[in-house]
Amino acid sequence: MRQNLRVSLGAVVLALATLAAVIFALINFDQRSRFEVVYDGVAWLDSDHGIQASRISPNSPATRAGIRPGDVLLTINSAKVTRAAEVARRLDRAGLWTQVRYKLSRGGEEFETPLLTAPAEKPLATENYLRIVGLLYLFIGLFIFIRRWNAPRAVHFYVFCLVSFVLWSFHFSGKLDTFDWEVYWSEVVARLLAPALLLHFALVFPGRSETTLRSGAKLLAVYLLPFALLLVHVSTAMNALGFVPWLGAYLLLRKIEFSYLAVCFLAAGLVFYRSYRQALSGVLRQQLKWLTGGTLVGSLPVSLLYIIPLVFGVALRPWMQFSVLSLVLIPLCFGYAIIRYRLMDVDIIFKRGLAYTAATAGVLVVFFAFIGLIGLVFHTQANGKWGAVLAIVIAASIFEPFRQWFQGRLDRFFYRDRLDYRRTLIEFGSALTNEVRLDPMLSSVMDRVSQTLLVDRIAVFVEDTEQPGQLRLARSMGLRTSEPLDLSFLEPSRPELAAGALFFESPRTADVSESVRRTLEQLDLNYFVPCRIREHTVAVLGLGKTVDGDFLSSDDVELVTTIGGYVAVALDNAQLYSSLEQKALEIARLKDFSENIVESLNIGVLAVDLTGIVESWNTRMEQLFGVTRQEAVGRRLDSLLPTELAAEIVARGDEEQVTGIYKQRLQHQGKSLTLNVSITPLVSKAGERIGRLLLFDDVTQRDRMEEQMSQTEKLTSLGLLAAGVAHEVNTPLAVISNYIQMLAKQMPEEDPRHSIIEKIVKQTFRASEIVNNLLNFSRTGAAELANVDVNKVVEETLSLVAHPLKTSQIQVVKNLGNPLPSVRGSANKLQQVFLNLFLNARDAMPSGGMLEVKTAAHNGSVEIEIVDTGAGIPREHIHKIFDPFFTTKASGRGTGLGLSVSYGIIKEHAGKIDVRSTPGKGTSFHVEFPAVRKPVHV
Repeated sequence: MRQNLRVSLGAVVLALATLAAVIFALINFDQRSRFEVVYDGVAWLDSDHGIQASRISPNSPATRAGIRPGDVLLTINSAKVTRAAEVARRLDRAGLWTQVRYKLSRGGEEFETPLLTAPAEKPLATENYLRIVGLLYLFIGLFIFIRRWNAPRAVHFYVFCLVSFVLWSFHFSGKLDTFDWEVYWSEVVARLLAPALLLHFALVFPGRSETTLRSGAKLLAVYLLPFALLLVHVSTAMNALGFVPWLGAYLLLRKIEFSYLAVCFLAAGLVFYRSYRQALSGVLRQQLKWLTGGTLVGSLPVSLLYIIPLVFGVALRPWMQFSVLSLVLIPLCFGYAIIRYRLMDVDIIFKRGLAYTAATAGVLVVFFAFIGLIGLVFHTQANGKWGAVLAIVIAASIFEPFRQWFQGRLDRFFYRDRLDYRRTLIEFGSALTNEVRLDPMLSSVMDRVSQTLLVDRIAVFVEDTEQPGQLRLARSMGLRTSEPLDLSFLEPSRPELAAGALFFESPRTADVSESVRRTLEQLDLNYFVPCRIREHTVAVLGLGKTVDGDFLSSDDVELVTTIGGYVAVALDNAQLYSSLEQKALEIARLKDFSENIVESLNIGVLAVDLTGIVESWNTRMEQLFGVTRQEAVGRRLDSLLPTELAAEIVARGDEEQVTGIYKQRLQHQGKSLTLNVSITPLVSKAGERIGRLLLFDDVTQRDRMEEQMSQTEKLTSLGLLAAGVAHEVNTPLAVISNYIQMLAKQMPEEDPRHSIIEKIVKQTFRASEIVNNLLNFSRTGAAELANVDVNKVVEETLSLVAHPLKTSQIQVVKNLGNPLPSVRGSANKLQQVFLNLFLNARDAMPSGGMLEVKTAAHNGSVEIEIVDTGAGIPREHIHKIFDPFFTTKASGRGTGLGLSVSYGIIKEHAGKIDVRSTPGKGTSFHVEFPAVRKPVHV
């Protein structure tokens, strides 16, 4: 009871405030139109020098009197002036079109000048336009106040509209009487309160559940600044709290207040935009879209072109004043949102008011027409009682049909999307056929249904792929579900669904199980319309009431049923599209997988059709024959392969079995290839031959390795044979050495044959040493590490190759460092390294030359340098000489393993090898091993 009394009292107060505001606006309009302000064209400001002219208006009395900015006013008509505010009062007392004498000071010199007063220019066009904007605000607010004065936020919105009406309709006239000051302070309060009210409305619309503390903090943040500015303004006017009432302070406050207005309007637009991005309901999004657009588009031009220049003291150009035209967009967009999207249900009273007004006007027209018709027919006045009664009866009988007819026309005007079924169906069909993906299509359906029927709670239920025969919630708008849903009531065989639509007026009255009842309470939907295609239900559309709480009409349900058929087709198409898309992705994935396998093979794979046209050509084929896939596909096979290979393949073209070509040797693009080719018939699933599949295996390296292994086995056998021969030769050498020594002892020393015997003994020992070195080199098995004298190994190796070097006319120069520290390693393996290097040097000097061998100790290492004067190594080969089986020698002259094995032995001994070569001048190999450190005794 007390609450209702308080609400009613508040409504009465608002009604009285509205009446007072309208009366004040009318009086202010009349006073502003009649009263003329006496004006001299100067903006006077109090300064340290006195009352100083800050700005002179062009073509004003001051301009004609010669007054300039910076002049200091001393007296008016010989009366001293002490404050700028006195100038207006002195001019008001002097009156219009009166000559007054100003005494001024300019640059320290005083002078007098006559000035003829004139009325101040009044921007009546701009002010009247702003009054129209204010009336629009008041008109919109009155509809809300009359229709829903007790609804949440309706009173708030009306107060904002009322304050906006005061802001744009009240204009200070300059008469300086009590009423003029009331208008002035009303405008100041409205200028501070209107932006705060709009920002507050934007923060709470369309309704947010917040704690009292958060809501209070929001109110404090919104209204604290305007209250502080109003306090400063009042204190300045009353000369209180240390504020001085002078013109500069009023101008500064005016700039701050207009800045605050612009910032709040723009902030409100941004808040509306944030709410628009977060809104789930289609109708609510449309409302917020118009509120956002109206607020931002309406406030941005006036902020940029009027308020900002005003704040920064920039002179306003005439065209800048047209920026206030954008202010009308704010109430217009609010009004469109109200009428088009039923913001706060105001359109209901608007439509009904228009319908009853039109019906009443029509009845009056009929009434007076009937009276006139009686006078015309009977040539008498229809003042009689019975004539009047008859006219009233006829007018009353046609009132309701006429009202209904006009109401229908209004419905068609305001809700033409809802009533124009043909257009709605066409747009639905267009929207559904333009989208084949499921989620965007469902979103488009819900948005279109929401805008057409003005329903803000919609759901789409589709068949659950994991549980065939059962439905699941696929998409929703305006719903919040917190518990699992029991959708068993949407069984397609249910009679209501089979008949067209399932309707629940209320979950409480529904004859369903308890779990279904809880589901209906969560969904809060009233209509469930099946979407069928070929007598099969693929989905169900769920809809709630309209935004004004009304149930759908039978026409609406019929429209939704028709739309359900379109949705069923679109859903079926979307599911088919999704299935095809998944299959296409799977096929593409399998294709990529198969191609990756073919591309990853280290053998060449190609496919040709029955006419020999290449259809497939993998990367390995590109590497083998130097032909890219783009160049190969579509060409004949015999134009891509070497002639001899193509002929072999063609010769096997008619064979039905798998055939092959073994070790086909050919020269192609300057390189030797050895290929194994497998030719397989390519057949379809039906077993029909459609082409051939060819596999090319490059066995060039394998073939070379087989040859090298064969050569190695021969060398091994030769080494064993040489070792056996050396062992057998050792025995007769020992016998010869013993007997010749015995013979030498039996001869006297002066026998001339004694020198010959000594030569025989010496050569026997030399032959034995050569044989022993050959035996040591041929020994196999695990090498034992020991301290090795590199000079000794070099000497022994040179002795092994002394004969081939001498035969090749190669001079050996030895520069062996002495003493030389030992290295840790295997003498046999090091001897193999030096042997390979010496033999390579010999092969590099077929016409003879010089082989220089140097050894030295340096920084804890033993260094060996082998220099020849041979042909040198080409630059393009020098980085490949240590690769296995790489050789530049003629076939049968080398295996390509010598330097590779030597490199491995050197690394095994923690050594380094470096090569420098100049083609035509020779080659130098530099080998380095770590020296053995001598133990230190302390």
